[in-house]
Amino acid sequence: MRFNLSLLSLQGRFWGLSTLFWIVLVAPANAAMEVRVAIQQGVNQLKVGSSTTATVRDYSSGKPLGQLAAMNAFYAQPDPAGISLAEVQSSAVWVEPSEKGYVFIGDRWYRGKTLLLPTQQGVTAVNYVDLEQYLYSVLGGEMNGNWHQEALKAQAVAARTYAVYKRENESNGIYDVVNTQSSQVYKGIASESPGTHAAVNATAGQILTHNNKAILAAFHACSGGHTENVEDVWSQPLPYLRGVAGYDDNVNACQWVKTVTGAELNQKITGIGTIQALTPVLSPYGSIKSMKFVGDRGTRELRGDALRTALGLRSTRFTITAEPLGLRFNGRGWGHGLGMSQWGAYNLAQQGVRYEQILAHYYRGASIAKLER
Repeated sequence: MRFNLSLLSLQGRFWGLSTLFWIVLVAPANAAMEVRVAIQQGVNQLKVGSSTTATVRDYSSGKPLGQLAAMNAFYAQPDPAGISLAEVQSSAVWVEPSEKGYVFIGDRWYRGKTLLLPTQQGVTAVNYVDLEQYLYSVLGGEMNGNWHQEALKAQAVAARTYAVYKRENESNGIYDVVNTQSSQVYKGIASESPGTHAAVNATAGQILTHNNKAILAAFHACSGGHTENVEDVWSQPLPYLRGVAGYDDNVNACQWVKTVTGAELNQKITGIGTIQALTPVLSPYGSIKSMKFVGDRGTRELRGDALRTALGLRSTRFTITAEPLGLRFNGRGWGHGLGMSQWGAYNLAQQGVRYEQILAHYYRGASIAKLER
């Protein structure tokens, strides 16, 4: 995506640090304002409906194939032709509610329209929704909609950026993001609120950029005191995902303890036999950058987020204590520890820090750009 740039600088004081943050007004070429969200993937049967009369169209031609009566449940399922829905069979179909109605997929209501298509595993449903309306829900899924508006605005810009980045860089041709923490939590209209609407509307179209491109605006619940450099958690170094103060040390919900027995550890870390020793390597900020597991049949090393996932831990910021039956992990933080700490944003907003300053702190050297329709 290319931008025409017009720059306006903002300077301020932030915890004794001088911050320079640029607001960039842009006119992007072919701006993508719709996001494709995978709601269900490869299921045998899927309940579908609409709050208003919905038109069912052929995916390829756009030709109307039938209608769904309002406030009724219908089942989409695999068919020799591709998909069957009510009395309609086709290779793939659109479900388009009339009069700005909502579509029902599985067990939730969503804005926009839905594509139903067959895969080898079954039926997949992809919600096509306006980017701003998508964010109304994401904010409520990722934060409490009653939080301070400056925290919610920071989340809105980060989440919008994340969606644009995924669409531009990692789309698989069918969808851009999923509806879980693997991408961003998206629960449809159930997680919308006046607070999320206000924050999205106040930051409409704003995204974070670096070198005139949308950044990978990672965020997490809580850093446990300090965020990490991206190369110590994932693999590729990025100039804007650097370790900074988290401003979330006081969050009780981000203190955690987990005990793993020896048998459980051997099940989680496979291929090296019975584990006999662990050798950690720390990041500059105290998280576990990597861990070498030594077994009686070999060794295995896990880095960053892969370690957290394998052991089922909330974060990689922990200490280990040996116990009679296994290991006790005493940890701080929740998530991968990259980019914006959501609880940190909450604390900063409570102390009067504006969302632009919050974003400037967590995404070093990034700029705010505004997408225009």
